Amino acid sequence: MRLLTSLGTAVLLLGCQQAPSPSPLANFDEQLYRQDLKTLSSDAFEGRAPMTHGEQMTLDYLSNAFKEMGLTPTVDGSYLQKVLMVNYEADEQQQVTLAGLPLQYRKDIVLNAHNKVDHVAIENAPLVFVGYGINAPEYQWNDYQGLDMHGKIAIIMINDPGFAQPESGKFNGKAMTYYGRWTYKYEEASRQGALGAIIIHDTAPASYPWSVVEHSWTGPQQDLVTKQDDYRVAVEGWMTRDAAQKVFAASGLTLDTAMKRAAHKAIQLPLEQTASIAFRNSVYYADSYNVVATLEGTSAKDEHILLTGHWDHLGKDDNLEGDQIFNGAMDNATGVAGILAIARQLNDAAKAGKPLKRSVTFVVTTGEEQGLLGSRYYADNPIYPLAQTVGVFNLDSTNIYGRTKDVTIVGKGKSELEQYIEQAAKMLGREAKPESHPEAGGYFRSDHFSFAKLGVPAVYVAGGSEPIDATTAAYKERMQQTMNGCYHNTCDEYHEDWDLSGTLDDLQLHYQAIRALGDSDAKPGYYQGTEFYSLRPASGIKL
Repeated sequence: MRLLTSLGTAVLLLGCQQAPSPSPLANFDEQLYRQDLKTLSSDAFEGRAPMTHGEQMTLDYLSNAFKEMGLTPTVDGSYLQKVLMVNYEADEQQQVTLAGLPLQYRKDIVLNAHNKVDHVAIENAPLVFVGYGINAPEYQWNDYQGLDMHGKIAIIMINDPGFAQPESGKFNGKAMTYYGRWTYKYEEASRQGALGAIIIHDTAPASYPWSVVEHSWTGPQQDLVTKQDDYRVAVEGWMTRDAAQKVFAASGLTLDTAMKRAAHKAIQLPLEQTASIAFRNSVYYADSYNVVATLEGTSAKDEHILLTGHWDHLGKDDNLEGDQIFNGAMDNATGVAGILAIARQLNDAAKAGKPLKRSVTFVVTTGEEQGLLGSRYYADNPIYPLAQTVGVFNLDSTNIYGRTKDVTIVGKGKSELEQYIEQAAKMLGREAKPESHPEAGGYFRSDHFSFAKLGVPAVYVAGGSEPIDATTAAYKERMQQTMNGCYHNTCDEYHEDWDLSGTLDDLQLHYQAIRALGDSDAKPGYYQGTEFYSLRPASGIKL
């Protein structure tokens, strides 16, 4: 059984640093990590979709692992937090006509209905291009200004105006704001009373190809159970850029010209065309679950550090030929295995007489792939008060490409919690850097964001980009070719030849950061000028 040794040389660097003395290095067991990763992403777990047999297998596996560690159950003696969910599934046989053009399901368009109806029947609904579909007073931007959207379908661009004009000073420049996320666009269209909302897919501003849309937005779609009076558009979905170009051409317009206009200023452009949409929709309710376990602290055990990561993936698609299982090995069996590995190390340290003052709670969430559902539910229904939650660390799709000189903080510059990552990186001879593609909106795309928007400092660390040496660089290039196109695809499977030393390095970094915060009295906050400063202002921490 091979234990992690790749960080041993980092100990020699510690005497040269000005940062506080670190905790001893954890001894992460690579073979045990691999076993968790391999098992969770195996075909037997059927892609770990919520409300399936794969979910039950995952819940049992994680609950048993936390029980073996002796961690504290959080809900009536159980590790399971019930998440009230509803499942919607649009029929594959959809009749969709936009601007007189019949569109083909999956090839041109994907549509869903997140409503309690068994059939969608829309006839001759006016189409309105609303640019980015944003209403942002703080940016003096409103694509819906003076527009009555009742009975109409909004056609919307992905991302926000800063992407198209990063030097213009609009929004946050190249870095995507939450206004650029698809979740926001459906939410705002619903607030505006629109009948429907269709996003135009564009690979660069979306940061993923059409195949990701096809696989993610077809088949069963989960959502949280909402109040009966919460209005949601009757139909929502995506269409390809090619399909959008044809729709605009049928309206006597050019899509490229309209998109350029929308990037300069808020726009409402009636297309003088209509949409007719019909498909059957099945609805059923079933509970899904977060898995939550706590390692209790000592003198400050009522204060909690959360380590989050989602257990779910896309499940199985019987409509596919050949491989039908979306195993989700990298996304996110790697992160779940990492949570178990860190939990074991913190637990072993506590048993060895080195417990933390603060408690650490491990929250392994459901429904992340459907819009951060499990983390949103926990944040709205916290087992431990959010006011007593001092910080959230998130593991999602960890580094399978070997060791790196650096580490990436996604959305770097938001909160004082990042200082604990930066300090740990420095101790371990690494450099913490911002992500290279902030336009992808990574900070808004994983479970930590559910806590951030309620004011809890949350940090998401991704693998670095600078290989440690030439051999690792060559391996990384080869493995990236192997994994190309596997995001949200059936080829996201475990590989025996994955070099997981980079993952283990990152787990070590998280371990050190959690221990530093766990033995501290400091309460991090958000920096002035960020979206969340008013919810929990920075307290002046200087590590």
